[in-house]
Amino acid sequence: MIYPVFDLHCDTALALVEDKPETAGGLRNNKLHIDLDRAAILPGYAQCFACFTTPFMEQWYGVSPATVFQRELAVIRREVERNKDRIGIACSPAQIQALGSQGKAAAILTIEGPAGFGFDPARLEELWDMGFRMTTLTWNEKNPLAGSHQTGGGLTDLGREFVKEAQRLGMAIDVSHLSDEAFWDIMDITQAPIVASHSNSRRVCDVSRNLTDEMFRAICATGGVAGFNQCAPFVGEKPDLDTVCRHILHWLELDPAGKHIALGGDLDGCSDLPEGFRGIESYPAMAGKLLEQGLTDEQIQDIFWNNAMGVMSNAICDHAEQE
Repeated sequence: MIYPVFDLHCDTALALVEDKPETAGGLRNNKLHIDLDRAAILPGYAQCFACFTTPFMEQWYGVSPATVFQRELAVIRREVERNKDRIGIACSPAQIQALGSQGKAAAILTIEGPAGFGFDPARLEELWDMGFRMTTLTWNEKNPLAGSHQTGGGLTDLGREFVKEAQRLGMAIDVSHLSDEAFWDIMDITQAPIVASHSNSRRVCDVSRNLTDEMFRAICATGGVAGFNQCAPFVGEKPDLDTVCRHILHWLELDPAGKHIALGGDLDGCSDLPEGFRGIESYPAMAGKLLEQGLTDEQIQDIFWNNAMGVMSNAICDHAEQE
């Protein structure tokens, strides 16, 4: 059985900006992990497209993070406009559903690393108005907001201001890439559901990018979700779809109702994927494996679609609809 897919994180925007041979054809048809032709097999598709920036971009590309951020946003808008018969930008669950009723995919704008706007909480309202609906606080670096999983270090005063302002606007806070200390600092102040858009179980694969059982339970307690990451180093040694299932099954031990598990593939953000998973077209194979492991149709529907829609409804305040 093929299920609709709501994926909370990809890096396709940066891949398209880099304009490599495998991106020929743009978002419609390419040799990346995600394109619209392959996604057409899905009965519904919502994809969070991250605009990713880090201070390291100066040395990687010779341009500022702000420039990269602008280019990523421009490429998403360009590709959506070129393919408006297949996809549209959505700023709310209602808009995702409206696009789906027209047979179109939904693109949701998100932020991975606030370096592209100088880590400035005062810029968040502008970004909200531009359509961004979720943000991390860091990538792999320690920055003015928080420490990362690679560096350690808690939430700064500016980081607290950032979280409060994002939640005031209704922008979801994404704790993927945070240090353990900063994670718990956010849990102490959060006023809304928390998302780990692309993080797995540390009990199953012991790396700092993954969530401890205590972290996963804390996310559940906020009404949030954890999105399963297909990046092989965070799945396990020589991982395959059975390894993927072990993460999901472990989370189901902690969350028996299965209401806080989602998808966040990190597609186009990593080179190695589990054996049997090639890209967006492989989500039906993952669903089939989960069915073999004893999950019900309802549980898979929740993991693949309903839970992400639910947290978007609860974490995001659509100002336009309120008005």
